[in-house]
Amino acid sequence: MDAGEADEGVIEGAEALLELVVAAHEERLAAEAEKAGPIDGVVVGRIVGFGGSGEPLVEAAVLGDGARGGVPARAMTALGPEDEGRDVALLFEGGRRDRPVVMGRMHVPEERASGAGRAAATATADGERLVFTAEKEIVLQCGDASITLTRAGKVLIRGAYLLTRSSGVNRIQGGSVQIN
Repeated sequence: MDAGEADEGVIEGAEALLELVVAAHEERLAAEAEKAGPIDGVVVGRIVGFGGSGEPLVEAAVLGDGARGGVPARAMTALGPEDEGRDVALLFEGGRRDRPVVMGRMHVPEERASGAGRAAATATADGERLVFTAEKEIVLQCGDASITLTRAGKVLIRGAYLLTRSSGVNRIQGGSVQIN
């Protein structure tokens, strides 16, 4: 056996050991959950992160200290990194503590979400259009380039190099047009 084969053997052994440890941990969690009894009804939990496959990791008081770092959950709604730290409604498949299902995000009134009395910026999409809405201004920025839309109706385009191309008419219209 050469050094490469020995390394492969060590890696395979470590992977097998890791699988055994994970299986033992899952069995221990299932046994603890069974001992604690079923959970009936909706529980408010929190998303604490996401697993390697994108599944949400949740914590809730009913899960106990064994849930530190989060328990993998299935979800009834699409969740992403922006939801981390957010409260969610949880149900438990078959009442089992080790099988949480995220039913949805808990509603946060706009005043709490964005500050006293301010309207939150929103983005909506219908498959054909993406609409960004904000109270004061919207800025798209990448490096030194930016496009700013203001409440007063101004559109400011800034960049080190601007190019407009058109296969049809390239029209510039305004109350007055200034070049240089």
